[in-house]
Amino acid sequence: MLQSMRRAAKYIWWFVVATFIIVFVFAETSGLMGRGPVTRGTAVAKVNGEEITYDTWLRAREGRIKQAQEQSASPLTLDEEQRIEDATFNDLVNDILLQQEYERRGITVSDEEIQQAALQQPPPQFYQNPEFQTEGQFDIEKYRRFLASPLARQAGVTYQLEQYYRQELPKEKLFEQLATPVYVTDAQLWRAWQDSHDSAQVSFVRLSPDAIPDSAVRVTEAEIAAYFKAHEKEFTNRPGRAVVSVAEVPRTITPADSAKVREHAIELRNAIVSGKEKFADVAKRESADSASAAQGGSLGTVGKGQFVKPFEDAAFALKPGEISQPVLTQFGYHLIKVDKRKGDSITVSHILLRIQQSDSSASISDHRADLLAKAASSDKPALFDSVTKSLGLTVKHGVATEGEPLTIDNAYVPSVSAWAFSGARPGETSDLINSDEAYYLARLDSLQPGGKPTLATEHDDIRRRLIRQKKLELLVPKAQQIASAVAAGKTLEQAAQDAGVKVEKTPMFSRTTAVAGLGQATEAIGAAFGLPQGAVSAPVKTESAVFVLRVDRRVDADRAAWEKQKDQQRSVVLQRLRQQRVQEFLASLHESAKIEDNRKVIQQQNRQAVG
Repeated sequence: MLQSMRRAAKYIWWFVVATFIIVFVFAETSGLMGRGPVTRGTAVAKVNGEEITYDTWLRAREGRIKQAQEQSASPLTLDEEQRIEDATFNDLVNDILLQQEYERRGITVSDEEIQQAALQQPPPQFYQNPEFQTEGQFDIEKYRRFLASPLARQAGVTYQLEQYYRQELPKEKLFEQLATPVYVTDAQLWRAWQDSHDSAQVSFVRLSPDAIPDSAVRVTEAEIAAYFKAHEKEFTNRPGRAVVSVAEVPRTITPADSAKVREHAIELRNAIVSGKEKFADVAKRESADSASAAQGGSLGTVGKGQFVKPFEDAAFALKPGEISQPVLTQFGYHLIKVDKRKGDSITVSHILLRIQQSDSSASISDHRADLLAKAASSDKPALFDSVTKSLGLTVKHGVATEGEPLTIDNAYVPSVSAWAFSGARPGETSDLINSDEAYYLARLDSLQPGGKPTLATEHDDIRRRLIRQKKLELLVPKAQQIASAVAAGKTLEQAAQDAGVKVEKTPMFSRTTAVAGLGQATEAIGAAFGLPQGAVSAPVKTESAVFVLRVDRRVDADRAAWEKQKDQQRSVVLQRLRQQRVQEFLASLHESAKIEDNRKVIQQQNRQAVG
């Protein structure tokens, strides 16, 4: 039993996230030894006057990044680290806001409540732990025996559970208070059922403003200013924008590289099938999927729809105990083993071998990347140009938006966006960025900080919007001519032909369906259900086009079918509404709170200290 519990303890990794960071390494890497302007007590943020210290922030951030890296088969990009950082910061802010709300409402949790929750409501992660399962199902008695063992206390699991429930139980009480008033009537349920089950089919004429040149309409500065004043509250803070130049040295994968990995996968399979090695041992040593590798390749018990199709097809074709031939997906080659099958579910393990460059292919890419690195971390824009030109590299230009990954020509460019907004100066060149697909080097050409929208920042967008609105107005008379011709006795097809436009026809659709040509939840969709069958509409103007529609067919929802499932629908709708109420409440807390975010200031101070 003790050996079993030791195995169980290692699966509680999310509880036993590092409880300390080695002080020397922490201090050296964070500038907290008096070498920089930032100290452990520096306020990274203030939430209604309550501080989040640099120490608290850095520990939380590094813990999350470490956890994510352990679950990733490749190094995290700066973009991924930035997403983790933002999520961590928001969680720290939420924790403070919630604690303040608990105090305001008098919400507390007793030791007895914590003990009962620990015994009756295990955290979700425990349900996936094989050590607490019997025949593929969570066995709460095994879980309770583990909690009662000395090992649970020695490993710190009971302490971590207490901290978990002290955080989660007040949240549950608060959310219950918020969600209790939520109610939904039969009439509301029936309308929702109608929205998704009433159906219609229409023929329509679509008049697009794209057919009219911008020069056909005139927008004055006074109109732009008036629009901004009337809609100022609707504009949200604009994110920063950075113009960057990016050079790329691809890590080209050859057919020979792919063949070599497949050959290695076959060698591993032969060793396992012959009994020379165990599947779990090979997975721990060889698999690029580090999260499952730590568990001997185990992916747990799953049903269909959980994996990419080639993997799923191969896995569900196996018998328990069988090991597949190498299966190719976008992630690499997999060796798949099915341990158990029960109904439509399988307990499955895999070994992932990524397809990488051979040594000869990699040496060529690495050499070019070394030459490109000469321009790295330079503030001389001309050096970037000369080095990339000498290597014959094509330099691409793109616009990065703060908080979003950079894409150029619909291709993701890792880490560049996060670097551009981390304190880089225009003209500065990034370090060499290494990814599985390529090496990248970026230069920051210009930087426009984000902030509160002004007439100047919104000017061009408003002008485009007004131009489109005016072009839509120009199309209304033509649409009216078509509708009038139909009213005078012509068919929609005849009237459209006279106007030089075509009639399109939809399949059957509901009010909630996205319909090609009509859009989703638009005025045109509304008209399709607002007219009787056979009727032709007056001009219908949406944000994208002007329409004239004819309702060809209509099928009303079946009320008897609705009655049969009404209770189930109510449960689903109530759950969604309660979640919505909670999200709205949290958003309201954020909106009304006074939050000072000093992360960028501290980041800049650290850069200056290092420089």
